[in-house]
Amino acid sequence: MTATMARRGPDGYGLWTDGWGAFGDRRRKIIDLSDDGRQPMIDEQLGLVAVFNGCIYNYRELRRELAEHYTFTSSCDTEVLLKAYHRWGEDFVHHLAGMFAVAIVDVNQHRVVLARDRLGIKPLYLSEDGRRLRFASTLPALLAAGEVDTTLDRVALHHYLSWHSIVPAPRTVLNGVEKLPPATIWVIEADGRRSTHQYWQPAYARDTDDAHMQPRDWMEAITDSLRIAVQRRLVADVPVGVLLSGGLDSSLIVALIAQVSETEVDTFSIGFSDAGGETGNEFVYSDLVASRFGTRHHRLEIPSLEVADAVPETIAAMPEPMASHDVPAFYLLAKAVAEHVNVVQCGQGADEVFGGYNYHQPILGVPRDQALEEFTDAFYDRSDSEVAQVLDPAYRCPTDPSTRLLARHLEASGAETGLDAVLQLDTHLLMADDPVKRVDSMTMAWGVEARVPFLDQDLVALAARCPPELKASDGGKAILKAIARRMLPAEVIDRPKGYFPVPQLRHLDEPIVTMIRDVLYSPQAKERQLFRTDYIDQLLAEPNGRRTRVNGNMHWGLAVLEMWLQEHRIR
Repeated sequence: MTATMARRGPDGYGLWTDGWGAFGDRRRKIIDLSDDGRQPMIDEQLGLVAVFNGCIYNYRELRRELAEHYTFTSSCDTEVLLKAYHRWGEDFVHHLAGMFAVAIVDVNQHRVVLARDRLGIKPLYLSEDGRRLRFASTLPALLAAGEVDTTLDRVALHHYLSWHSIVPAPRTVLNGVEKLPPATIWVIEADGRRSTHQYWQPAYARDTDDAHMQPRDWMEAITDSLRIAVQRRLVADVPVGVLLSGGLDSSLIVALIAQVSETEVDTFSIGFSDAGGETGNEFVYSDLVASRFGTRHHRLEIPSLEVADAVPETIAAMPEPMASHDVPAFYLLAKAVAEHVNVVQCGQGADEVFGGYNYHQPILGVPRDQALEEFTDAFYDRSDSEVAQVLDPAYRCPTDPSTRLLARHLEASGAETGLDAVLQLDTHLLMADDPVKRVDSMTMAWGVEARVPFLDQDLVALAARCPPELKASDGGKAILKAIARRMLPAEVIDRPKGYFPVPQLRHLDEPIVTMIRDVLYSPQAKERQLFRTDYIDQLLAEPNGRRTRVNGNMHWGLAVLEMWLQEHRIR
């Protein structure tokens, strides 16, 4: 299992077992570069063993607090996390500021605690076969262990085809593998008894304590919170860079780092060949920001053929099939970044938290009971009836599980308006398995740790209370734009919203077209009979004839799914 994750953690390797339980780890050294921080971390005096993926940004503050009760033998955050569990039990998660997937075993009690961070930044996959529970940072690690039910989950397939490959926790496309949901702690006792609970969920409603706050007050509060979030994510014993797309979010991070650090920062941008009349880079904006703040800037220009060559490697690096066109871009960018730094900050999550997507603005004035209809009109790639046209009858669902799931979440308590409900849905159900998973998995494929200040738990909780009109107005992210006007060039703020451009995967030309045709007509695909042949025939007859609502190519998601299944020899 650990061998599948060697590239994620190239700096160290460790195993521990007591016959009842076994932990394995591949380490990337970021905090405490000595072997004192190796994992699995064993504390014989406390009778605890831990493995941990992520970073606890407030570990120094926690260490000072815990030093009154414990002796430390390292300077790493893993040991702080382990002793925090001993001190506070399951409540230890409430003391952590950071991103984490952690497993702790009480050796004497044969008790296991699994926990995942509040926003699901770090993944935790699970598989049971009736005799044992396995967990891992990636799904392929579980497949390597064997004895996994690899039949396809029909509900997950429906989600995948409805929502541009998003399959929210706890499901994956495989019946035998689940994901621990964000903000969840799961305890397994020696006799098999389990308990699980969600330990965090901010309210998406106005707080009476904030009634006095005017727009300027909200702007100041969010600026301060974002500055703290950025500063927290500079905690490391190695240099920290920034993925600078030239958009509002990553540019704000660069500006705030300039305020809180005197160290010259490395910034990284990527661009591609133009295709289908679409520009493949935004260098004009990233160059502008890099120049303004004096960063050590790196531009990576990728020709079309290199994108095609990278597709098989990208598919192999995916923990789950991910059809967003920017996944190969992040893979190639991380490859270049790894030659310079092991840690980067990036702007993922800002759109979900601050209402930046184009469907957020229309929902701003919509009653809550109409939010579902507005959301589905803007968000779905395919309706339930269209999904049925894609799948062979053996893989279809008798009802529409995707709309049912969205309706349940949009009707959940804790949201005041229609837009509050949609932002809560975006941030706490969909986001972890969309932009967050893409960035984390592609950077970790090259041993690079990506940190996301816009998903700082304190910032997210503050933004949830913020009046929705301060977020979704002005074309989206209004309050971030107002903050940015104090720091950034106007050209970066007032331009149309951009996305990570990979034109070759939206407007399909050779050799991508042949690659897609070959995989969808391959013997393995024909044997699987996942997709209806007549649908595939119609789609491939016109490679650029069908687009999703987010301007993706309809072919790409089907090809990615089939390529991923073949990569892992799933029949």
